Amino acid sequence: MIICSYYIIIQKYNDFKEFREMLIAGIVAEYNPFHKGHGALLQYCRERGASHVVAVMSGNFVQRGEPALLDKWTRAEAALLCGADLILELPLPYGAATAERFAFG
Repeated sequence: MIICSYYIIIQKYNDFKEFREMLIAGIVAEYNPFHKGHGALLQYCRERGASHVVAVMSGNFVQRGEPALLDKWTRAEAALLCGADLILELPLPYGAATAERFAFG
């Protein structure tokens, strides 16, 4: 039974050969505010072969509980306009924590 399921998964995978060419870069950031260095990082990911760039960003409150300079929607829009494909919000308990816990989230 397991061999049969494995074969089906492999067959389905081979049907979607274009997915084998994907290289996804992941970034954990605050973008508070989004600046040229952040844009350069997104561009660098593309230059290194990333087909998709996903960023996990803190919400309206950033590390150590400080309010962000701009709201999360504006910062996410800036990242998308500069090359990110998907922005996910880091949950508040991690986003407002110390650097070690922020990165763990």
